[in-house]
Amino acid sequence: MFEKSSWIQLPRNVLLGHDVLDELADAVDELYLSGRPFLVTSPTPDRIAGGAVRDQFEDPASLTIEKASFETVERVVDAAEAADAGYLIALGGGKVIDTAKMASDRLECGFVSVPTAASHDGIVSGRSSIPEGDTRHSVAADPPLAVVADTTLLAEAPWELTTAGCADIISNYTAVKDWQLAHRLKNVEYSEYAGALSQMTAEMLVDNAESIKPGLEESSWVVAKALVSSGVAMSIAGSSRPASGAEHLFSHQLDRLVPGRALHGHQVGVGSIVTEYLHSGEDGEWRDIRDALDEVGAPTTADQLGIDDETILEALTTAHTIRDRYTILGDGVSEDAAREAARFTGVI
Repeated sequence: MFEKSSWIQLPRNVLLGHDVLDELADAVDELYLSGRPFLVTSPTPDRIAGGAVRDQFEDPASLTIEKASFETVERVVDAAEAADAGYLIALGGGKVIDTAKMASDRLECGFVSVPTAASHDGIVSGRSSIPEGDTRHSVAADPPLAVVADTTLLAEAPWELTTAGCADIISNYTAVKDWQLAHRLKNVEYSEYAGALSQMTAEMLVDNAESIKPGLEESSWVVAKALVSSGVAMSIAGSSRPASGAEHLFSHQLDRLVPGRALHGHQVGVGSIVTEYLHSGEDGEWRDIRDALDEVGAPTTADQLGIDDETILEALTTAHTIRDRYTILGDGVSEDAAREAARFTGVI
């Protein structure tokens, strides 16, 4: 008897393009949200676009945060409850969106994602990444009800944030391979649809790498579309698997070993070069990944990350301990194997 079922949660409205921030209130109206809007933002996004958001709503409440943490999530929850908020609007980068996402889950209310940097696929996904000490927790939460990604704003963000977003997407190559490997060897449930969408998204970035340049709004358009697609793939899968494999475990371990040294997207990009080599050997697609990262200006070596070689090797050999997720790293890669892979690919 067939008993399989799935529950897919996706944003109802996705507005992407030039000056779409002006349509934020219209997007919210179509969601039939009630109650007082509560804006969660951080200092720079608030200075750049906070006024444009507040002007579209009557009597909005707001809170400006400095960092993402579980304590900050509690601050948002308390402030939103005190303001009798009906829903949240997250204006900013990863720390703001992840914090608001988790807070809205706690409050059991909807939230709208308004990214000001194309730096990560969390702008649309159903997961929050919250740091705690030297550890970063990936927490399940509902995806945003709407995403309003204004390419005018995204194009003005620091270029390194955009390159981090590119690298995060390109790393889907190896995330999907790890997912397929776990399906074959550990019978982990695999979605052909989500896997194909994630793979296509990575290919879209690689194929367009030459056209992604600083100061071009069209570049922000390409990257933002890819980030949305990646987030949708995770929602379809009901898991971060389509966009998170060994390269993400590697990045999380670097966060423990040398916290704050490099951007998450840049770390997973470098991790993807090495893990693709582990998957496919000398003739694999690791050169395509490396060349695409280099083309957009993302790091491809330990030196460019600002991390010493031995720390890179320690992260590669211990990343499998981060979480119970089967990847090409298996139950651990030897130091000799890690050194060979990192040297052959030019990472160290």
